[in-house]
Amino acid sequence: MVGNAQHGDRAKVSALSANSSVLTDPSPRVASHPVRVAVICDFAEENWPSMDLVGNMLHATLSTEHADNIASSQICPRMGFASAGTPDKISRIFGRFLHYPRELRRIRDRFDLFHIADHSYAHLVHYLPADRTVVTCHDVDAFRCLFDHQAKRSIFFRAMTRHILSGMQRAAHVTCDTGATRREILSHSLLPAERMTVVHNGVHPALGPEPDHEADAELFSLLGSSPDTFTDLLHVGSTIPRKRIDVLLNTFADLRQHRADLRLLRIGGEFTTQQRDLAQSLGVLKHVVVLPRIDERILAAAYRHSALLLQTSESEGFGLPVIEAMACGTPVIASDIPPLREVGGPAALYCPVGDTPQFVKAVLSLLQERDKEPSAWQTRHHNSIAQADQFTWSTYADKMVHVYRQVMAQ
Repeated sequence: MVGNAQHGDRAKVSALSANSSVLTDPSPRVASHPVRVAVICDFAEENWPSMDLVGNMLHATLSTEHADNIASSQICPRMGFASAGTPDKISRIFGRFLHYPRELRRIRDRFDLFHIADHSYAHLVHYLPADRTVVTCHDVDAFRCLFDHQAKRSIFFRAMTRHILSGMQRAAHVTCDTGATRREILSHSLLPAERMTVVHNGVHPALGPEPDHEADAELFSLLGSSPDTFTDLLHVGSTIPRKRIDVLLNTFADLRQHRADLRLLRIGGEFTTQQRDLAQSLGVLKHVVVLPRIDERILAAAYRHSALLLQTSESEGFGLPVIEAMACGTPVIASDIPPLREVGGPAALYCPVGDTPQFVKAVLSLLQERDKEPSAWQTRHHNSIAQADQFTWSTYADKMVHVYRQVMAQ
């Protein structure tokens, strides 16, 4: 999980959640009133766009589609310790473990139910009524150091991780983005099956196949080229190790030996020094465009414009870029891992993790189809859209409301 896929400023979803950056003060509880739900989100300063998206869209959809039964308030205090720019590790620790708990103690009596939208904040369950708290778990990476002996972490980090995990284990219910994440949690005996429900993420409403000429113009201005100058391949996501940017760059370098018209678009942050050095050594750095922060409209334009999306990750909790690309009609080639299979379904193509030759072969095959078989390509386009149509925030909110009812009835 998306995502920590970084797709632009997710905090600005729509006017539906325009006041989502403040702590709201709901009206006093009356028996006949809707259930007062606190959607507890990440600090905006941490800049995890996929996590921001989940919190924003859950709050917005509850507020518009379930207002008769649910009074949703989005909890997103300021970190309080961060200086300008991205907060450092010390600021994150103080913010998460000192400042956020203090804020929750101040407001917890105003709500009937609490939903922590990011499992890495699950330690907050310790400061809330656990029997009325739901946690969404996006993947198990945050807990991997506790059961994977290859994951070397400090004693302090492992203790902090245990505290977060114990919070999630205390929660009344845990939702998982995919069945794959639920199965992995069960395989490590982290939670019992009866306290977990799979609720798939949705696609942002701005992402779709319909043309947006204004957004297209803004995209091409950022790219500095006309739409027909290059055949663009797209990668959306962060540059953390599990995204396997090395595979992406090696694949692109090999593809350039076959197609000199190819260019790689990257959305989700600058390369690390090591990744940049690799791109330089492969001779492809000048053929890569890293876009700045963009909103959903321009992101949608980038998806529609690109020939293919490449998702080379070795692990994911969900894989938001897969359904986002498909929603825009863009075919996907992804690593063959359970979460991406679950999300991409039969509409995507899959390659073994880290297998550069297979990624190259798959890309060349689809590009040939695009150039030589327009009917087959159009069918692939429609199949991609149909697959993405299964993932909506309305369905997500409906299933969450069902979970809330279960918890409140206990």
